[in-house]
Amino acid sequence: MTTLADPVPGGRPGDVERATALSGELSGRGVHGVVLSYVDTAGIGRVKTIPTARLASAAAWGVGMSPVFDTFLANDSIVTTDVLGSPDGDLRLYPDLDQLVVLAGQPGWAWAPVDRVTQDGERHPGCGRTFLRRIVAEAAERHGLTFKAAVEVEWTLARGDAHGDAFVPATTGPAYGAARQVELSDYAADLLAACAAQGLDVEQVHPEYAAGQFEISVGAVDPVAAADRSVLVRQTVRAVARRHGLRVSFAPAVVGQGVGNGGHVHLSAWRDGVNLHSGGEGRYGMTAEAESVTAGLLAHLPGLTAVTAPSPASYLRLRPSQWAGVFTAWGRETRETALRVVTGTAGLRDQAANVEIKPVDLAANPYLAIGSLIAAGLDGLTSSAALPGETTGDPARLGEAEAAARGVRRLPVSLEQAVEEFRGDDVLRAALGPVLADAVIAVRRGELASVAGLDDDQVAAAYRWKY
Repeated sequence: MTTLADPVPGGRPGDVERATALSGELSGRGVHGVVLSYVDTAGIGRVKTIPTARLASAAAWGVGMSPVFDTFLANDSIVTTDVLGSPDGDLRLYPDLDQLVVLAGQPGWAWAPVDRVTQDGERHPGCGRTFLRRIVAEAAERHGLTFKAAVEVEWTLARGDAHGDAFVPATTGPAYGAARQVELSDYAADLLAACAAQGLDVEQVHPEYAAGQFEISVGAVDPVAAADRSVLVRQTVRAVARRHGLRVSFAPAVVGQGVGNGGHVHLSAWRDGVNLHSGGEGRYGMTAEAESVTAGLLAHLPGLTAVTAPSPASYLRLRPSQWAGVFTAWGRETRETALRVVTGTAGLRDQAANVEIKPVDLAANPYLAIGSLIAAGLDGLTSSAALPGETTGDPARLGEAEAAARGVRRLPVSLEQAVEEFRGDDVLRAALGPVLADAVIAVRRGELASVAGLDDDQVAAAYRWKY
C-alpha cells in the first residue's frame, strides 16, 4: 500500500513530514489556500492553488500542470515547436517549502515557488528555476564561486476606477516628489508592513520618474532566492494595491512614449565569503576575476536582451538618454551605460560592491534572466576576458568613430534584432539548453507576430495590463 510517507519522484526527504506540520500551522493562522507559483517563458506569473490541507500531498506527489505553458504568449495564445506546445503530457509542480510565505497582502493565503518535474521524477528541462539552480551549481563546482543578486522592481500605479483599459495615473505628484509619496502614503505604508511581515528586507521604496511610478529595492541574496523574491515582491505590490482600489502595471512600457518600468539586476561574484568586486587591484577595486565577469556580461549583452528584454514593449523602454542602458558600455555609477559598476559607500564596499545590469525589465522571467547573466559572466571568467575602457557621460553623444574605437554599440532596437543576436550566441543557447532556448525563440517570435502592424501606443496598450 502506498502512503504519503513513501519515497516519491520529485520530492525531497522530509518534505512530506514538514508539509504536514506546516499545514496544521497555516490552518491555525487562518490560511486556507497555498498559491503554487512559477513564471513562464513570456514572463507571466502562472499559478495553481491548493487548499492548505493538500500541502502534504503536493509535497509528496506534486500538482499537475501541462508543459504547454512553456510556449504561452503574454496574450495566452500558444505557439508550437518541434518539442513544445503540444497538448500532450503532464508535469508536476513541487512547492519549495523553504520559501513558503504567508501572504500579508492576501489574508487567507500562503505562497510558494515551485519546481517543475516530469511524472517520472526528472527535472523538466523547461523549468526556469531548475535552470538557474543548475547555473549556480556550475559556478560553485567549476569556479568555486557563489553569486548574490537582487532585482529592482518598478511599477506604475493607476486609478482602479478608470474606464476600461485606459491608463490614468493614481498620483499627480512630480518625479521622486514628496507630494507623490504623501498622496499614496497609506498604500506605501501598508506595502512596507506587508513586506516586513513576509520577511522581505526592503532597502527603499520611493516615487520614480514616470507618471504614477514607484520602485522598491530589497537586499541581495543567493540567485534562486533573488528570483523568488522578485516574484513575491510583485505579488505583494499588486495585492496591497488592490486593497487600496489601485491598479498596477509592471509592463516595460505603459504608454508608447516616455520612461518605462525596469527590473534592473544587481549581481556580485564571491569566493570564500569575499566579494570579488571590492578590494582588488583592478579598476574601482575590482579583482581581475570581477573584471572578467563584467567583460563577459558586456560581450553577451546583445543576445541577452532576448531574455532580459523579451517583449515588443521592452523596446519602447530601451531608448537612448532615458537611463535604460542601451549601449554596450560600462562605467562607475554611470546610469546611461548598460552596465553600471556600483562601488558602494566607503566602509561598506566589501559588502555592497556589485555590477548593475540595466537593460532588464519585468517582462523577463527572473530565473532565466539571472541564470543567463551568470552564464555570460562565467564565460568571461573562463576566457579571462579583458574589460574594455570605461565610458563616462551619455554614450549617445559619442561620435561614430569614437564609439567604434571604444567597442560601444547600440543594443538591439527591436525584439526581432534581439532574437537574431540570441540565435547567434552559442554560449547563451548552450547554457539554457535546447528546450529552453527553443522556447525563448518561439515565444519571442510569437510575440512579434501578435503585434505586427501596431504602432507604439498600440503595442504599449497590448501589454499594459499583462504584467
